[in-house]
Amino acid sequence: MGSELVKPDHLDRKAVVYVRQSTPHQVIINQESLKLQYALSQRARDLGWREADIDVIDSDLGQSGAAAAHRRGFKNLVARVTLGEVGLILSMDVTRLARNCSDWYPLLDVCGHRRCLIADRDGIYDPGTPNGRLLLGLKGTISELELHTIRSQMTTGLIAKAERGDLALQLPAGLVRDPSGVVTKDPNIEVQERLLLLFETFLKVRTAAHVMRTFTSRGLALPRRDRHGDLRWQPATVSAVTAMLKNPAYAGAFVYGRTWQKPSQIPGQRPQKSPRRGTDSRRCCATIAPSTSTSRAVESHAMAQRCSTASPIAANADTR
Repeated sequence: MGSELVKPDHLDRKAVVYVRQSTPHQVIINQESLKLQYALSQRARDLGWREADIDVIDSDLGQSGAAAAHRRGFKNLVARVTLGEVGLILSMDVTRLARNCSDWYPLLDVCGHRRCLIADRDGIYDPGTPNGRLLLGLKGTISELELHTIRSQMTTGLIAKAERGDLALQLPAGLVRDPSGVVTKDPNIEVQERLLLLFETFLKVRTAAHVMRTFTSRGLALPRRDRHGDLRWQPATVSAVTAMLKNPAYAGAFVYGRTWQKPSQIPGQRPQKSPRRGTDSRRCCATIAPSTSTSRAVESHAMAQRCSTASPIAANADTR
């Protein structure tokens, strides 16, 4: 099954199948989609390419198409098109190639200049012709809009859940969830005693630096959770002490939206977490207990530690 757009000069170059799924979870779960993407090699053979002239780029599996900065496979594809090595790019749909117009349109420009065709499940397009560029441009714009729509829907549901206090985020060291979802103190006595010592020391010395020096001089570590939620004992630092003192969860409060992902000023670097400033409080909410100052939070926690270890802390006491 050939196409009138495929010319001998296209067949003299490579046909590249670009395979991508957005997350590692999708790579494991959506095996059928993965098989369909790899099966595009057969379509290239049907269009007249030899087996030796068909390449598969799948190094971007588990990478989002929202940006090309961390997609080595996409960068390699653009480079090969620029060098005139590729005559046809095959993908299940344009969302596999890019979900950002700033990445999509430069690819169209290069393909149009180098006479490289683009094919998806709907057809074959020539970016060098007005009609082909129009159709591919619309597909790219719709793809980008879909990404914003998906994010908006997910964010709206997330905020609604947070406003009810039902959003279960990772708990700090010293707090755990029981099978029913109620947040209680960690049954580890050593963790409880170390946290109690931390807050009581702060009530005496009143500065995080003094607390850090006290713990360091006594050779005491702090219980902390890593990115996977596992408990780790780490040396006391001013930043670690400050983070624990300011954590509303220890006072029985739930807060969400105090930070946001700030785009990096350096191209290619990931966004950095930054405190939310100004009057934008739409994503900041506090339920379960009112917000407290650091001193009141410390006093609340110190009093709570003196109570029975079986008494539950406020449900869903998390912070983010």
